[in-house]
Amino acid sequence: MLHKDIKEQIKEAMRAKDQLKLDTLRGLNAMFQNEMIASKLVTDFLPDDKSMPLVKRAVKQRKDSIEQFEKGGRADLADKEKKELAILEAFLPKSMSREEIAKIAKPKVDELKKSGAIGASPMPAAVGKLTGMVMKELGGKADGADVKAVIEELLK
Repeated sequence: MLHKDIKEQIKEAMRAKDQLKLDTLRGLNAMFQNEMIASKLVTDFLPDDKSMPLVKRAVKQRKDSIEQFEKGGRADLADKEKKELAILEAFLPKSMSREEIAKIAKPKVDELKKSGAIGASPMPAAVGKLTGMVMKELGGKADGADVKAVIEELLK
């Protein structure tokens, strides 16, 4: 169970005096606790199906922060966010490669091209629709940005 594992790692980070890891994991644990309160769950740990989206959200927040800090010329803050991102990504399942995504996306793209749903110059809405279809089939095993990039490449 992810929540239980994170609580154990908080203890380990305290023993190791790893302040960055401790702060990152405590923030994640707080997100889990808030979700449990909002969902009115009366358990010790948040189930994995509810905790994994929170980890993904935290990862996305770090990526956005890194981008903003780098644009603003704050390399020091971007470095801290990168270290936190590495800690959080350790809890995510391994993402599919672009080649694996392409194997699943290509038949869908070909099918829509044959049916005439996608013309010679695909509309952004078609890219969004295809991305959604493929993401649903992959069940969160791939990064949305990678799926979108693969689909855009297939539509060229």
